[in-house]
Amino acid sequence: MKSLPPLLCLIGLSTLSAQQLSPAPSQPAAPAQSAPAPAGNNASTAGQSNFLGKDVPLFDPGSETITFDGRTWNVNNNRLFQARFEKFLNAPEQDSLEDKEYNAILKDILDKLNPAQIKPSSLDEAFKLLPKASGYEMDAQLCDSIASQVHSSWMAVRARDRLASANRALEEEQKSLQWNARMEAGESTLSGAPGGDRSTPASQEWRKQKQLQRDVRMLPITTRLAEVKALQKANQLKQEVSELQARIQFQALIWQHFVQRRFQHVLIGTRFYRAIFNDGDGQLKLGDDAKNFFAKTSGLPPTVGTLDSVASEIIRDVREGVRAFTYLVEKAELESATKRLAETFIVGEYLPEIRTLEREEKRKALAFSQKANQLISALDVKDYSLAEKIVDELHVTAKDFDSSKPMAAVQTAKTVAAMHLAKARNAAVSGDHATLETELRAATEIWPRNPALAEVSGMIAKQANVQQRALVDFDQLVSQKNHRQIYDDRVRFIAATAMHPEKGKELQSILENMAVVEGAIIRAQEIEKRGDSIGAWESAERVYSQFPDDNKLNQVRATLTTQAADFVRALRKAEELEKKNQPGSSLAWYLKAQQQYPPSEFAREGIERIIHELLPDAS
Repeated sequence: MKSLPPLLCLIGLSTLSAQQLSPAPSQPAAPAQSAPAPAGNNASTAGQSNFLGKDVPLFDPGSETITFDGRTWNVNNNRLFQARFEKFLNAPEQDSLEDKEYNAILKDILDKLNPAQIKPSSLDEAFKLLPKASGYEMDAQLCDSIASQVHSSWMAVRARDRLASANRALEEEQKSLQWNARMEAGESTLSGAPGGDRSTPASQEWRKQKQLQRDVRMLPITTRLAEVKALQKANQLKQEVSELQARIQFQALIWQHFVQRRFQHVLIGTRFYRAIFNDGDGQLKLGDDAKNFFAKTSGLPPTVGTLDSVASEIIRDVREGVRAFTYLVEKAELESATKRLAETFIVGEYLPEIRTLEREEKRKALAFSQKANQLISALDVKDYSLAEKIVDELHVTAKDFDSSKPMAAVQTAKTVAAMHLAKARNAAVSGDHATLETELRAATEIWPRNPALAEVSGMIAKQANVQQRALVDFDQLVSQKNHRQIYDDRVRFIAATAMHPEKGKELQSILENMAVVEGAIIRAQEIEKRGDSIGAWESAERVYSQFPDDNKLNQVRATLTTQAADFVRALRKAEELEKKNQPGSSLAWYLKAQQQYPPSEFAREGIERIIHELLPDAS
């Protein structure tokens, strides 16, 4: 569809300006993705103009990435979009009586502004409905802003007509003054000098007196003529400036609604605009960057008419996307259904077709999305047994789920881990401790929760000296709470504790905790690579509260604390004031931290605690 690529770039730009995207990972993404990205342009960034001081964002549908400001971002890793999308999936359908009344009013306004049947009476009726629509909460008073702009435009048009009428009156006066001037000039002849001889002093003096009398009579006429001409020029300038200013303000409002994806309000605005300014001049008088951006991304001239047509096409496409989603859900093709819904939601979030979707249907997409994310997490932590189980569950719930990539990863890992374990068995039988340790370490790194590791550990237990020494080291490290060293030497301790169930449980608990720590470190480092140092700090800080003794985590946390110093300082100040029972000051610092980093979970939790403390009865 011709109109969607420019819109998706617009949405990508507004998203980038309002939030922080997650950089695309260097490795290929895992197969099942929640909140899939819509299609867009795949153009070169060379020669693009700047928009709001940055390069125009370009979307690549093949890799689902946006190239922006010299960097590449994966839209699937956009945490704020995922959170907004999941909130929508959990929200109830907006089909209350108030919602139906509001949608009916908007439809009535658009019907009255239909170009095929618009007339002065229907234009007035549509205008009267704007304040009524603005009274509904879901409108966010956008109709009120349109009504204000329509009123201002009408005033500008009336002022233009008054100025034109004034100029016509001035023109009539100018003609009258010119006729009077001609009459005065014709009557004031210099003939008839006394004595009949023009060379005599008396004759010359008489001529001077006559010339002076004519100049005196002509002076008021010529002065008024100059004043009339100046007034005409001034009125003409006022007329042009007043109407141009009204046009620019109205166009800016329509453009704002377009970027905000309020496409029904875009149609209302464009139709009011063309009814008021009916001279056919619909060229957008926005800044050059905005006009170039629209023209280059859409391939269409930047006019009010193109905004109207693109908005209409987007509304049609959203309806089609919703119908496709409903059909795919009925066919239990939840992977495609989730992708289609995400594409439709990012474009038409505020359209009634999206807002009235039944929650039960949306929850099916949410369940698939959550399972898909769980599969990605299982593959990330190399829990292949869980990953295989999730794949089987997804096959049952989603007929169109493509398991080829995750199952290839699972089977490959299992095969390679089995090969290393076979070598470890042989090394244990032959007493080759170095090879045994190397192969076990390799097998553990590939598949840490492999059940076959216990079998090989039984063979390692036969090495009494090695086992005994490992148990002593294990107990010593446990007493020192040096879980990091235990994790680094986990292969040796797994073998040593295989015959000691109690120590094995203790080791398993330590390794599980360290896996959580390692996962947090990896996540924090990945987030930091994307340029989100505050998000990385929060990821590390969340786990640090549970495992404050891990040196590696402390080092990563210290580095990130330095990078996010201002945010951490604001958050610490808020926590300190909260402990001192100063909720007002604490709330101010929490809000400051949230302003610095809107997605912050710590700031949000702190604000919720303070609000609950101040307003315990608030729901």
